Amino acid sequence: MLENTKITKHDRHIENLCQKLKSDYDLVLRNVPLYSQKKRRIAEIDVVAFTDNYCDVFEVKCSYRITKARRQLHKIKKILSLTSKVRHTFFYCGNSDKLILV
Repeated sequence: MLENTKITKHDRHIENLCQKLKSDYDLVLRNVPLYSQKKRRIAEIDVVAFTDNYCDVFEVKCSYRITKARRQLHKIKKILSLTSKVRHTFFYCGNSDKLILV
C-alpha cells in the first residue's frame, strides 16, 4: 500500500543537484546519516559524491543561508575525514541554482 507523501522543496533541490552530478561522479548518495561511536545520529549529509579515491560533500539549502551551511559542512567534514578522503565541500542554493565551494 502506497502512502500519499508530498515531496518537499528541499528534496526537489536535492534531486535536481543529484541529476547534475551523476555524470561527474561514480556514485552519488543522498540523505546519508552520520552516527557517533555511541550509535547516536549526529548529522545527515544531503549529498555525498564519490569518485576515484575521494568524495565531495554537498549541503543543500532552499534559500541562501551559507553561514549555516558552512557550519554544518565543517562538522560533517570533521566526522567524515576519519573514514574517507574528503576533497571539497559545497553549498548548493536551490532557489538560485548556485553551487559554491566552501
